[in-house]
Amino acid sequence: MSTDTEHVDEGTETSILEAWRNWYHLPVLGVVMLFMLWLRTQSYDRFVTDDGTPALAGIDSWYHWRSIQWTAENYPHTMPYEVWTGFPTGHYVGQFGTLFDQLIVTAAMIVGLGDPSSQTLYAVALLSIPVMAALIAIPVFYMGRRLGGTLGGIASIVILALAKGQFLSRSTVGQLDHHTGEALFMAIAVLAMMVALTVGEREKPIYELVADRDWSALRTPALYSALAGFALALYIWVWPAGIVLIGIFGVFFAIQLCLDYVRGVSPDHVAFVGAVSLGVTTIVTTLLIEQPGLETTAFSYLQPLLAISVAVGCLFMAWLAREWNNRKIERRYYPVAIVGIITAALLVMWLALPNLYSTLIGNLTGRLLPLGASDSALTVQEVQPPDDFFNHVFTEFGTAFYTMLAGLAFLAIRPFFGRRFRAEHTLVIVWSLFLISMAATQVRFSYYLLLAVAVVNAAFVAELVQLFDLDLAGSRESLRQIETYQVIVIALVFLLLFAPLLPPLAQATAWDNAEQTGPHSSSTMWEGSNEWMQENTPAPGNYGNASNADQLDYYGTYNPANDDYEYPAGAYGVMSWWDYGHLITTQAERIPHSNPFQQNARSSSAFLTAESEERGELVLDAIAAGEPVADQSNEELRQAAAQSDSEEPIRYVMADYQMASSKFGAITQFSGPDYSHYVTPENYNGQPINATELGQVYGDLPYDDTMLSQLYFDDTNGMEHYRLVHEDASAGTAVFVSYAQVDNSGQVIHVDGNGEQVSPGQGRPAVVVNRQIPRSQLPQLQNHPNVQVFDAKSAAAVKTFERVDGATITGSVDGVSDTENATVSARVELETNSDRTFNYTQRTDVADDGTFELSVPYATNDELGVEDGYTDSSVEATGNYTVTAFASGEQGLQQFSGETTVPEPAVIQGETVSVGDLEEVENPSGNETAGNETAGNETAGNETDDGSTDADNSNSSDDGTADNGTANSVATARAP
Repeated sequence: MSTDTEHVDEGTETSILEAWRNWYHLPVLGVVMLFMLWLRTQSYDRFVTDDGTPALAGIDSWYHWRSIQWTAENYPHTMPYEVWTGFPTGHYVGQFGTLFDQLIVTAAMIVGLGDPSSQTLYAVALLSIPVMAALIAIPVFYMGRRLGGTLGGIASIVILALAKGQFLSRSTVGQLDHHTGEALFMAIAVLAMMVALTVGEREKPIYELVADRDWSALRTPALYSALAGFALALYIWVWPAGIVLIGIFGVFFAIQLCLDYVRGVSPDHVAFVGAVSLGVTTIVTTLLIEQPGLETTAFSYLQPLLAISVAVGCLFMAWLAREWNNRKIERRYYPVAIVGIITAALLVMWLALPNLYSTLIGNLTGRLLPLGASDSALTVQEVQPPDDFFNHVFTEFGTAFYTMLAGLAFLAIRPFFGRRFRAEHTLVIVWSLFLISMAATQVRFSYYLLLAVAVVNAAFVAELVQLFDLDLAGSRESLRQIETYQVIVIALVFLLLFAPLLPPLAQATAWDNAEQTGPHSSSTMWEGSNEWMQENTPAPGNYGNASNADQLDYYGTYNPANDDYEYPAGAYGVMSWWDYGHLITTQAERIPHSNPFQQNARSSSAFLTAESEERGELVLDAIAAGEPVADQSNEELRQAAAQSDSEEPIRYVMADYQMASSKFGAITQFSGPDYSHYVTPENYNGQPINATELGQVYGDLPYDDTMLSQLYFDDTNGMEHYRLVHEDASAGTAVFVSYAQVDNSGQVIHVDGNGEQVSPGQGRPAVVVNRQIPRSQLPQLQNHPNVQVFDAKSAAAVKTFERVDGATITGSVDGVSDTENATVSARVELETNSDRTFNYTQRTDVADDGTFELSVPYATNDELGVEDGYTDSSVEATGNYTVTAFASGEQGLQQFSGETTVPEPAVIQGETVSVGDLEEVENPSGNETAGNETAGNETAGNETDDGSTDADNSNSSDDGTADNGTANSVATARAP
C-alpha cells in the first residue's frame, strides 16, 4: 500500500515539475506586468484634482485629451480636421486622433456602458498608458523566447521592467501620449514578422505554387504573412510616421534576399512573405488615407506608396534571382546589382519625383540616421541627439546595452559555427541597428531602443546558458548537478544585466523616477490665464458683437477645401509661442496661431522678434492675409496686407517668463536673425569693456525693442495697439538678471565659442542677458567678486495682451514760444488683477501749429464686456489720463497740463477723444512726472531653473520705480 502511495507521489512530483517547466513563464510574466503597472501608477493621485480639471504630464498629452474628448462625442469617428488651432487656417491633426485614441475611448465606452462620464473618460485615459506599457512585456517576452528560450524571454522582460529612462518617463500615469502605443504596436509588428518569416522558411512557398494556385500549400505562410502585414498597418495606424518601420523592413528584405541567393537558398520563400505582408499593409493604409500629398505625420499617399514599393521590390528581387540563374551569372555579383539598381532608382526619384525624394531623405536624416537635423527642429528638446551617446545609453539601460551588442554579435556569427541562421535573426539585427541609429539621432527614440536591448539580451543569455551548460528550468536532478562555477556565472550574468539598474549602483531606480512624476509645469502655470481667457473674452465667432459662435462647435466636424478653413466674422486667433498652442486650445478653448505641431512657428517667431510695433502690426496683418511673413520687408508686408480683404485677425497675445528668457533663443531660430543679434549692443566695437560701463553699453539692446520685450517686460508702455488685460501672479515672482563675468581688474571677460577665455576682439563678451533665476541666487550673483550684475527685474509668469485699434487723444497747446522743441505725453495709472499698479505713458511731438495727437490702448472705464462681444479686462485705470506738454525756448521751460477720460468704445473702435487746450502750469518743476512709471512690478509665480517654485511672495508687490516704463530693478526695489 505504501509502495503504491509512494509511486503515486513520485508521478505527481514528476507531473508538477513538468508542468512547472512548461508553464512557469506565465506567472513570471504576470508578476512582471503587475510590477510595471504598479510602478507607473504610483503618482495617480497627483493627476486627479478636486475640481475635476485635467492635470497631465506633457504638452502633447493635452492634445490627445482633446482628441479623446472629440472621439467620445463623435464615436467611433476621429477628428478629421481641427479648426480650434492653427488660426487662420486650421490644421489637419494627422498623428492625433488615430487608433491610439480610438482604443482609449473604446475602453472608456466599455467601462462607462456606452456613455462614459467625463470623469470615467479621464480615468481610463490616465490608466491607459501604464496598461499599454505593461502589455509590451507580452510581445517582448515572446520575441526574446524565440531568440533565447524561456529563460532568455524572462531576462528580456526583467530588463524592460527595470528600465528607468525615456521608456519609463513616457509611460507613467499622466503621460497621455502615443509613444507607449508606438512601442507596443512596433513590438507586435516585429514579432509578427519574425513568426511569418519562420513559417515561410518552413513551408517554402515558391513561384510555381502560386502559378499552380496550390492554395493548400500556400495557405499557412500566406495567413501568417497577412497577419504580419496587418500588424504593421496597426502600428502605422497608431503613428502615421511609423513608415520608418516600413523602411527598416525594406532594408531587411533587401539584405535577406541577397543572403539567401548567395547562399544558394531560393529567395522565393522570404520574398513571398515580404510581398504578401507589405501588400496587406498597402491595402490597409490606402483605406486610411485622409490627406492627399506625401505628409509623414498624416495618413497620406506616402504610407501605401512605400509599402507597395517594398512589396514590389521583393517580387522584383525574386524574379531577378531567377533571371540571374538562367543567365548563369556568378551569384556573388547579385548583391552588387541590387545596390546599383537601388542607387539608380533613388537618382530617378530625385530627378522625376523631387518631393517624394526630399520626404524620404528628410525622414532618413531626421529620424533614422544621425546626419544632422534643421536648426529649427533642434530647438525641440526631444528631437535633439544625445550629447554623449554612450553615457546616455548607460544611463538608460546600464550595461544591458553592451550585452545587447554582444548578443547581436552572437547572432551574426552563428553560421560560422555551423548553427542555423534564420531570417528572423537578420531581421532582429537590422532592426536593432536602426534603433541604435535612431536613438543616436533623437534622444526620445531611446524608448524604441529599449525593445531591442531587451529582446537581443535574450540571445546573449541563451549563448551563455549553452556555453556553460546551464539548465535552470530543468528537472530537480539537473538543478542538483549545477556546479560552483556555474553558480558564479549565473551571479555574474545577473550583475551584468541588472545591477546597474538596481540599488546601490543605480543613482536613481525606476521606482524612484516613476514616483517623481507629476503634472507638467507649463500646463499648471498657464491654467489660471487660460481659465481667465475662457471666462473673460468673447467666444470665437462672437467678437465685436458678432453672433457666429455656433459655427465653431468645439466638438464639430470640419472638412475644408485646400486645408484652409474660412472662419466666420467674429472669430479671432491668439498669438503665442508654439509650445503653448495645445494649452490654449484645451484649457482656454480659444484658437492659437501656432501649436506643438510646429504649425506657424515661423510667423510666430517673426512677430515675437519684430523690433518695432509697426513691424509687429504688419506681421499680424500679413498673417490674416494668408501671406508669408518671415524674411519679408515692411513694404512687402504692407503690400500683402493691402491686397487682402481677409478679416481673420489675431486679437490676443500671451507670453510667459520662459518665452522672455530661456526660450527666446529657440524663438529666433525660426525667422532670424539669430540670438546673438538681439543680445549684442549695436554700438559694441569688440573693445574691452569695464564693469562700470556695462549698464551704458548694454543699456539699449535690440532685444529690448522686440515685440516680446515691449509686451512682457514693458507692459506695452509707449505702444499704440496693445494693452495688458491680465497677468497671473498666483505663484510668486519670476526674477530675471543680466550680468557679465569680470576679471579681478574689473574688465569683462571675453570667451570663444567653446567658452574658453580669449583676448577682446577675438571672441564675445561673457555676458548673460535676461536669465531667469531662483530669487535666492540673486544675492549670490550680486556679491560674487567676478560677476557684475547690470540689470535685474521681475515679471508675472504669464501675461495676456489684447490688440486694439487704440483711441486717439487730440488737443492743442496755446502760448508755446517754440513748438520745435515741444513734446507732449499722456499718462494713466493702471491696476492689475494682482493689485499691482503701473503707469502707461505715450509721447509725441507737438506740431508746428501747436496741435498734437496720441494713440493710446487703455481705457479709463470698463463699460464693455463679454456680453457686448469684447474683453472684460482685469487691468483697469485708477483715474483719468494726465496729458502734459513741455516746451523750452526763449521764455525758458514751459509746462502745460490737461486731463481726459478715454471711453472703452473709443479704444476698441479707434475713435478720437479731445483733451482740448492744455493749460499752462505756473513755475514748472522740470520733472516730467510721466517718465516715472512703475511698470513691471509683477508678483508672478514661476518654476525656477532648479525645479523649485518661488511661491513665498505670492501676495507681495514691488514698490520701486523704473524710468520709461521698464520693469523695476529687483536689486533695489525688493532684493531678497
